[in-house]
Amino acid sequence: MSRVYINAVGRFLPGAPIGNDEVADYLGPLTRGQEKIRRIALRQNGIRRRHFALDRDGRALISNAGMAANACRAAIAASEIEPRQIGYLAAAASQGDLLAPGIASAVHGELALPPLEIASFNSFCASSMMALSAAHSAIAAGRHDAALVTGSEFASRFLRRGYLADAPVSTATEFLRWGLSDGAGAAVLERRPNERALSLEIEFIDFLSYADSLPTCMHGGARRRDDGTLGQPWSQYPTLIDAVRDGAFHLGQDFELLENITALGLNRYFELIEDRRIPATGADWLLCHFSSDVFRQKLLTAAKRAGAPLDPETVFTNIFETGNTGSAALFLLLHGLQGSGRLRPGQRILCMVPESGRFIISFLGLKVVGKEIPAATAAGCAAAAGDPATPTALATSTGRNPTSASLLRRLNSTWTEFEAALNTVPIIDKMQRQRLRLADYRTILLNMRQQVVDGSRWIARAASAMTDGHGELRSLFVRHAVEEHRDYEMLERDYVAVGGDLATIRSQAKNIGSEALSAWMFHRASHENPLDLLGAMFIIEGIGRRLAGRWADSIRSQLGLGDGQVSFLRYHADNDEGHLEKLWQLLDGDWLTPEWADAIVRTARVTARLYRLQLEEIGAR
Repeated sequence: MSRVYINAVGRFLPGAPIGNDEVADYLGPLTRGQEKIRRIALRQNGIRRRHFALDRDGRALISNAGMAANACRAAIAASEIEPRQIGYLAAAASQGDLLAPGIASAVHGELALPPLEIASFNSFCASSMMALSAAHSAIAAGRHDAALVTGSEFASRFLRRGYLADAPVSTATEFLRWGLSDGAGAAVLERRPNERALSLEIEFIDFLSYADSLPTCMHGGARRRDDGTLGQPWSQYPTLIDAVRDGAFHLGQDFELLENITALGLNRYFELIEDRRIPATGADWLLCHFSSDVFRQKLLTAAKRAGAPLDPETVFTNIFETGNTGSAALFLLLHGLQGSGRLRPGQRILCMVPESGRFIISFLGLKVVGKEIPAATAAGCAAAAGDPATPTALATSTGRNPTSASLLRRLNSTWTEFEAALNTVPIIDKMQRQRLRLADYRTILLNMRQQVVDGSRWIARAASAMTDGHGELRSLFVRHAVEEHRDYEMLERDYVAVGGDLATIRSQAKNIGSEALSAWMFHRASHENPLDLLGAMFIIEGIGRRLAGRWADSIRSQLGLGDGQVSFLRYHADNDEGHLEKLWQLLDGDWLTPEWADAIVRTARVTARLYRLQLEEIGAR
């Protein structure tokens, strides 16, 4: 079984934080009795702020799946991998946006990830641990290298004024209105730790249901009778409207039964200590999901009486600022601790997520591994990566030929669009976010080699297709082919220098983008007088002049490499300037007609798109 690591955590909290005095603006005006319950509930739960995915008129701002997808995007952005590397998606929620299909299908659709394995988990707070456990097993068993896990909660839709208007509201439902909140969290799991940031190694997951010995405590879909038992489920009412009028769709909770949650949690905690899965001295951090501050105090008191006291300074909770976020709580807790700056390699984290639905107690044991990047190094990486939001023009004109001046303006515009689009390519985005791994760099070299080999070949073919009237251009192409026909050898040396196998890179087939780019270049080079290939050279040589040096510096800085391991990129950064200067001189010539200018721009645009496709396919399955 492989080790599994939580390598990134993301969150999404809808709207601005809502203070206690503003809650009624979203959930409706209060009667005198409701105001009394509000004061008692807030005094017990200790919540100061929460988030709702509603506006003040009770209209949804976003779907539950939408919140989960936003949290997933945040987790991926904080990770060192690309979205298409994820092979498994596990999503948890107390209730999705639809009765069916499951929440994972909806989240997958929102994210538009490539086809992958999914799993949906429906419960209250502990559903996040169910999802995490399933993803952990999928990676540990070797079925996937990376997984995405998310938990999301949209409780306010069941507590708003319009939803509760047509049926009697129980005291339990009123209490829940002042505790439950909306939000989503997500985590990226991998079989290997981060290379440039701390990771959380999963040491164990412990998950037990006590439904065999206790009845349902928190529920939705049935009305609790006066004797405390649950009535028939909503689906067995004569009509749907009968279920609505009877309050079957209200959230409810049995507060007397709820008192069992502290004893169950502590009992399992002590059992894990006895089984030596948790050290008797406790963990460096205890992340416990509480539905109320009352239960936090009860846990601390009971643990002290049992002879295993917990240090309040190490008990981390965020309920006061985010409210009770149910299925999202585990990931929001991890996100909060991770963002606190207090994690250190070697520390151990114990997460406890109880659920009162039919009583579930779950624990997660984590170990902090890896090392953090010194601030100065991180700043140096950012500087080396440059500012991707400000593409720089490449060409200037002498102004001798009006057509040339227009052409260069159009080429500059094409380059600006191209460079901006490159920033969305997964491997480039990963590089700019300082999340590149050594394996990623090897994959880049592996995918670029075959296209580089073809480069001098199509240039030579273009030179042979030039007629006597274009001797200067033929000479340019010939010199260029001679200068670059062995560039691939530098690329091979870089690959071997970072741990690659020479036979592997020499036998690697072109990716789809490289196939398309090479086919296009040979196609244009085979025409008589392929002067439009100057547009292709503008794009390819521009990459060398404008981007190769930046990429070389960023890769070297992120991965701690030497100059001899990024020599291919460094060479082109230093030498493509001269190639472009010769190109500008030719484009200022009298031979340039409006028709040739149009052809050059078109070839530049097609080449830019296919070059981008080549990069998009790096690492694709």
